[in-house]
Amino acid sequence: MDAVEEIKARISIEDVASEYVQLKRAGRNFKGLSPFTNEKTPSFVVSPEKQIWHDFSSNRGGDMFTLVQEMEGVDFKGALDILARRAGVDLEQFRKKGRGDTKQKERLYELLELATKFYQVQFSKSQLALGYALKQRQFTKETALTWRLGYSPNTGDALTKFAKSKGYTERELQQAGLSNRFRGDLFRGRLMIPLQDPTGRVIGFTARQLDGADTNAPKYINTPQTPLYDKSRHVFGLHLAKQAIRKAKFSVLAEGNLDVIASHQAGVAQCVATAGTALTEYQLKALNRLSADVRLAFDADRAGIAAAERAIPIASKVGVNLSVITIPSGKDPDELIKQDVQLWKDVITQQHYAVDWLIDRYKHELDLTSSMGKRQFSDTIFTVIRGLSDQVEQEHYVQVVADVIGVNAEALRTRLTESDTLQKQLKKPVRPQPQLDKQQLELVRSENRLLALLLLQPKLRDILESLEPEYFLEEQAKDMFNFLIQNRDFDGSPAQAAQLQRFGDYSKILVLQYEELYQGLELLELRFEAERLTAHLVEHYVKSQKHEISTKLQSAVDHAEELELLKQDKQLNELLHKFKRG
Repeated sequence: MDAVEEIKARISIEDVASEYVQLKRAGRNFKGLSPFTNEKTPSFVVSPEKQIWHDFSSNRGGDMFTLVQEMEGVDFKGALDILARRAGVDLEQFRKKGRGDTKQKERLYELLELATKFYQVQFSKSQLALGYALKQRQFTKETALTWRLGYSPNTGDALTKFAKSKGYTERELQQAGLSNRFRGDLFRGRLMIPLQDPTGRVIGFTARQLDGADTNAPKYINTPQTPLYDKSRHVFGLHLAKQAIRKAKFSVLAEGNLDVIASHQAGVAQCVATAGTALTEYQLKALNRLSADVRLAFDADRAGIAAAERAIPIASKVGVNLSVITIPSGKDPDELIKQDVQLWKDVITQQHYAVDWLIDRYKHELDLTSSMGKRQFSDTIFTVIRGLSDQVEQEHYVQVVADVIGVNAEALRTRLTESDTLQKQLKKPVRPQPQLDKQQLELVRSENRLLALLLLQPKLRDILESLEPEYFLEEQAKDMFNFLIQNRDFDGSPAQAAQLQRFGDYSKILVLQYEELYQGLELLELRFEAERLTAHLVEHYVKSQKHEISTKLQSAVDHAEELELLKQDKQLNELLHKFKRG
């Protein structure tokens, strides 16, 4: 038994969840109000039988470890430590077994270094990769060498064969995040951007698709979690930005790795990035060691606003002065640099303190002449204010909110005090959780509910013929769809249940959703619901594809490309028409 199993054997998930949510028994499960959203109807469900939780309002879920990660703002190792203390488990006895890990990690470092050099050689031979990096991205050869850009051949197993010829095993390739489950190359036909730790050692890769051979594949993929790479702890480019951050006395946090490279080439070397917009305490602490002034250069869209919301309390906790850089509409750092390097150099000095920026954004987004708009504004900003560690700063923004919505500041102070009292009774997430775009959240809900129906009701699986993997947003949903396509006769019997083990908690969450939403309904009702959910997925897919085609049409280089795009647009119209007609 390992440490995780030992902890799960000693404490129950309902005991862990009850520290954060007031739970009430509801049949076989427990229910409570979501700790992530301001809801009035309980949608947070805990299943003691399955040892999982699922929050229907925010579409989050998992086991007791993921719950502690979400609520305490820690990574898996932090959650393991917290739960081990609660369960009275001595982790040292388990750690002793793994002290041979040092030699293993050194092997992985050497393997990733070998892979980096292999990709660099392939890059120098690939006209496709050279054309993209040197011409389209306008990187110099010196920049390509500095950042060790590479190219992964699209042959299927070029790297794995090469690594094996050098004495590395299939297990080591998997542990380094270089091979897929079919024992071939994980990265194929992509520009390879090494991810390096603060000392410059390669710990993984970001890979950008180039040849477009697989239209269903994402544009970017990253190394999965490995013994060396943890995306919640990694700051891209820090090994080359450290001195510049100290000299400039501030850092710029961009969204994309290629934006960082372009910024360094333009002379703004205090620029770094994270894997996505979700900043962690560890990352901010790493930047804070160099300078307390951190400036976000994220898009001013829903994702960018949500990123600022959840980063503010973390920054306050670790003592970071967090501000936001507003990039001209429709631009990212790379585009701005190509237009005029000086514009980028100017814009990073025109930062706005994050809380003030957030207030300004919501003032423009919401109707503050209506009571609903005022409530939404105060609810959102108060979530941020509660996360501020400085009471003087809290008091200042209580007065700001009062002035904006035209109410008595004393009433807001009372509300803040009452909220603080409630927070002492039940623990709340360390940071405000990211608010998904409403349309995106609805899409994820739809795809999970549809898969729940198809997994638990084999008689509905003829609907699979109407679907394609690319209609699904999340990778785990695509994997489940492919599983159902390949296993039409799956009935969930004990003899077949083992096939779902590879999905981990995801399959359990789908079963929980089915039990909560659809248990006891007639097959006709279930079919109607499945067809409705399918329509939602298809319509969203068509809409997103048409938007992409419209964008490409604006930059089409010749008539042939324009005709091909128009042909694709027509096919999408036919798909939508056929589906609605059906």
